Amino acid sequence: KAYAQTASTEVEAVLQFALTLEYLEAEFYTKGVAAAGLVPAGAALGAITTIRDHENQHVAFLKTALMSLGKTPVSKPTFDFSAGNGSNTGPFANVFSNYDTFLAVAQTFEDTGVRAYKGQAPALIGSGGVLTAALNIHSVEARHAAHIRQMRKARGANIKPWITGQDTGIGAIVQASYAGEELEDQAGIKITGINGQMISASAATEAFDEPLTKAQILAIVDPFIV
Repeated sequence: KAYAQTASTEVEAVLQFALTLEYLEAEFYTKGVAAAGLVPAGAALGAITTIRDHENQHVAFLKTALMSLGKTPVSKPTFDFSAGNGSNTGPFANVFSNYDTFLAVAQTFEDTGVRAYKGQAPALIGSGGVLTAALNIHSVEARHAAHIRQMRKARGANIKPWITGQDTGIGAIVQASYAGEELEDQAGIKITGINGQMISASAATEAFDEPLTKAQILAIVDPFIV
């Protein structure tokens, strides 16, 4: 697809930011698929391989979009998927040897990615095809998140395919990725009592994803970037 040959500094910053996040996810799934015996053969490996391919396609697209705008894509950082800031001994040190840990980290990345794209979308208003493409990626990330959650549920995790309140289904260590998801109001409207209906607080929070700011996202992914 062709994009305008000029871009504002803000649009470029959003695309570079998104590229860094996609580098993170693409390398994570690439390593996961390559780790012998980590992901069970069959449907599970098929799903993770497909997600890997999607993330690599997102990387390729964002790099192409930036170059079409006359910008140089940021280089891929070095990652520490243990969340150890380069020590590789962080809280997820067994991420590529323990399948449940791998899925938990995958869920966190996907849930965070959905909120990241939502948070950056307003900066792309008026950018035409760039906004459309970013929203296309956003919807695919949401599908990834739901599927990873289903995979975890099948292994006994007490979670749904969507986020309920601030519940991580993992623990406090990833709480920052879920902060703010407990809101029951949207655009000043109380969802729990909308049109006189009795809607539970849980259902109200599940019906909407809340955006995260760039600063919030950077703080979340910082332990994974060397």
